[in-house]
Amino acid sequence: MASSRQQTQKSFFRRLDWRLLTLIATLCLMSILTIHSAMSGGQYSADFSIRQGLYYVFGAIIAFMIMVFSPKKIRKYTYIVYIIFNVLLLGLLVLPESSITPIINGAKSWYRLGPISIQPSEFMKIIIILALANVVARHNRFTFNKSFETDLKLIFKMIIVTLLPMAFILLQNDLGTTLVFLAIIAGVLIVSGITWKILVPLFGSAIVVGTSIILSILFKPEILENIAGIKTYQLGRVNSWLDPYTYSSGDGFHLTESLKAIGSGQLVGKGFNNGEVYIPENHTDFIFSVVGEEFGFLGAVVLLIVFLLLLLHLMRLALIEEDLFNKTFIVGYISLLLFHIVQNIGMTIQLLPITGIPLPFISYGGSSIWSLMTGIGVILSIYYHKTQRYQTPSNDLK
Repeated sequence: MASSRQQTQKSFFRRLDWRLLTLIATLCLMSILTIHSAMSGGQYSADFSIRQGLYYVFGAIIAFMIMVFSPKKIRKYTYIVYIIFNVLLLGLLVLPESSITPIINGAKSWYRLGPISIQPSEFMKIIIILALANVVARHNRFTFNKSFETDLKLIFKMIIVTLLPMAFILLQNDLGTTLVFLAIIAGVLIVSGITWKILVPLFGSAIVVGTSIILSILFKPEILENIAGIKTYQLGRVNSWLDPYTYSSGDGFHLTESLKAIGSGQLVGKGFNNGEVYIPENHTDFIFSVVGEEFGFLGAVVLLIVFLLLLLHLMRLALIEEDLFNKTFIVGYISLLLFHIVQNIGMTIQLLPITGIPLPFISYGGSSIWSLMTGIGVILSIYYHKTQRYQTPSNDLK
């Protein structure tokens, strides 16, 4: 009896993705240390690094709870969860401001239940990946004669699934999350089986439209005012990105201070808890500025290497995965992480405009950590149950 229990425990630990768990644990440690260091500026009386640690503990519980369920069961309940979170997003738009639906930093994007705040749009990022993976897998399963028309039908299905939550989030004036959705869709399209005869013109058109908008903002802002009704003063964030020092007392303040912090860190940084540059809310979206100032170029490189190892590991899992639902989810999750990493770091060094997008696994925030750990839970489930599928009793006793 004891021998059987030991074999079961051995089998359980063998089926865990230890590389993934090690990388997430490393990012957790980096996050807690960096947030604790960010507190040295004296902006807050509380130490948010302790809360971040608790968020990670609860996130780990979520991940392992999800891992217990097979990908087939997760897929089965995807649309139920999808509907629930769309209702929650709608509720933020129609319910009046209250203690449950407060306005935080000028936005009504959270539900507050006592000390816990939940941001549905963060969880919707993971749910939309699950929904798109379901759409792609089901479409390919029941499409026996692929053609130009069937590929267009798949694109239409993907648009239908993403349109409603994207509309709700846009109405919250959350452009950053909407851009994350577009990045996820782009990643899913690549592995969806749609012919490149459609994808190349589609991506090409998106690049042309995006470039045209940027050039219009730079050289002919009145065009956007005439076509889309966007006023010139509403482009302040873009102008402050291009010329932050002219707007350093307003929209450009965060960026100028971020550049000052990262630049002053030089090669090895000023040291743990030795940050000097004041950046409001530096433990959230501008956490990379803390890394650059206190740990320098080398510290930033170490963080980027950990992110790279995580992305490469997930890419490897996607390449060896045979089930289309599982493969599509992993690729969608990679797209989410890659966009977050590039956008967040890019905005702190003036490479990209500033948006309210956190640095994944590093920035402070319960909803962000919990949603990301939900995705990790799905990937752990894929790995755990795939290993179980190929095991035999004889292998287990060796």
